[in-house]
Amino acid sequence: MDISSIRKDYSLKSLEIKDVNQDPLTQFKRWFEEAIRAEALEVNAMTLSTLGKDGYPNGRIVLLKGIDSGFTFFTNYQSEKGQEIEKLSKGSLTFFWPELERQVRIKGDITKITAEESDDYFFSRPYGSQVGAWTSEQSSRIESREVLNRRQSEIEQRFDNEPMQRPDNWGGYRLTPNRIEFWQGRSSRLHDRICYDLKSDKWQISRLAP
Repeated sequence: MDISSIRKDYSLKSLEIKDVNQDPLTQFKRWFEEAIRAEALEVNAMTLSTLGKDGYPNGRIVLLKGIDSGFTFFTNYQSEKGQEIEKLSKGSLTFFWPELERQVRIKGDITKITAEESDDYFFSRPYGSQVGAWTSEQSSRIESREVLNRRQSEIEQRFDNEPMQRPDNWGGYRLTPNRIEFWQGRSSRLHDRICYDLKSDKWQISRLAP
């Protein structure tokens, strides 16, 4: 297999500074809505990158669950990503929508959302997902799948007899951006890159070379 020969020339759209919104969150929502209309696969999937304890960047796919002043996602606070955020509350997000030949890269600070916000989302989830949040001690080592299955049965039995609650170690984070880059694929690898940088509480917009 010749991996080096795999390539795709992008030609669907272009991106100009004069056409983007002055607010990058509004611009992101515009692109996100277009990705939904294009039926992009896993449209809200994003790579969350944090800094590992060993000093290496650490990325994984999580799901975007809200956009307001930032980008909201949910996880186990004691997971690997949760521990990394606790140590250094900075991170990045990357979206890629191949159906539109678009990518968005975001950097910013990460904070926990309120308990009320986490409760609202937790109780909107399917029952199985609620049980799953209790079942998995995320990122910890386990001997086998059977350990997980037994734990799931125990949790299901528990909440057959008492009201469901949100685990204290599970909830949401918000990444508040200070830099957002919109990337539109173009022919011959001469892509369009429009970048927003937050400086003195104002967004500055510039074009970057591809």
